[in-house]
Amino acid sequence: MSIVQHMGVKPPPFETEGDFFDGETPVARPVSLRIDSDSRTLTGDGIDWPIDDIREVMDQAGNDLIVLRLKGDPVARLVLRHGDIRARLPNRTRPAPLVRRGRLVGWALAAVASVTLILFVLVPLMADQLAEYIPPDGEKALGEVTLTQIREALDDTGLHPIAFCTAPKGEQALRKIQARLTAQMDPPADLSVHVLNHEMVNAFALPGGQIVFFRGLIDEAETPEELAAVFAHEIGHVVSRDPTRHALRSAGSIGVLGLIFGDFAGGAVVLLLAEQLIEAQYSQGAEGAADVYAHDLMIRAGLSPAALAVMFERFRALGGDAEGFVGHFLSHPRLGDRIAAARKAVPAELQPRPLLTADEWQALRDICAGGSLY
Repeated sequence: MSIVQHMGVKPPPFETEGDFFDGETPVARPVSLRIDSDSRTLTGDGIDWPIDDIREVMDQAGNDLIVLRLKGDPVARLVLRHGDIRARLPNRTRPAPLVRRGRLVGWALAAVASVTLILFVLVPLMADQLAEYIPPDGEKALGEVTLTQIREALDDTGLHPIAFCTAPKGEQALRKIQARLTAQMDPPADLSVHVLNHEMVNAFALPGGQIVFFRGLIDEAETPEELAAVFAHEIGHVVSRDPTRHALRSAGSIGVLGLIFGDFAGGAVVLLLAEQLIEAQYSQGAEGAADVYAHDLMIRAGLSPAALAVMFERFRALGGDAEGFVGHFLSHPRLGDRIAAARKAVPAELQPRPLLTADEWQALRDICAGGSLY
């Protein structure tokens, strides 16, 4: 027994200095700490921690500090620079049970619910409202920028964007189909029509009247009327401004996800946005409306809506190997109903008029063979 103890004098309490993070403010607060052996409590300014409930946390920064937490508090931290206190904390290495598990789970579920609300309710609602206020020039500029992004995203070499097909006679044939359809519109649509030199079986519309065909779709079509049916369907989307709403929704949703997962540079956002717009999944209502618009436009142009049904049937026959435009149509479970609707839309008295000559159709099929433009 020491002389101090023999005389009945208590040893001095343990004292040290540290920084306290209360878990509510981002700034550390310097504190003076002491351990009273009688109360077995570590105390300081705003600190009253039983030493039996103190746990040591791994120092993630450099392993040169002592980081302590209280068993019942998941966020507050004490940071000390000297390890003398370790000998006075009997349970510092004992695993601390997760506290407030129910609250943490609740917070996690609330976060998931918030993101879901943003992605599936707020972003679509804001996109639909914003689309109504975009002026025509702004919408056209959005479509042009988006098309450039898509062409760059589809290029595997990284050297040039996917080329436009520009063989003169093929372009003339394509413009002839466009003129046949748009002559029936009042007012006529301001369209910019392109063919991309890519094997994907696809066609899509972008904001500002941009309509894009892929070489693969032209190769797959057997008649100019089938291509005209696709054309009329995409015009239906343009007239309804579906591409503008879809572009805004996709950009908003992917942008939110990019922020959540740390894609601040936006590289993945651009690639995902391009994919979303190429394989645009419009609602059943929007697709049905575009079909009905195509039926009517084809009839007024002296063409049979049955060409749309033939196109659907041909792509359905491609089955599981279908991608892009094919996969887009196959993704809708009521494709059979759409085929039946297209055939039913053909008036009994309709006498279809020829669309292209055999030479014009062949020139259109060769549009990518006779010239391209980066």
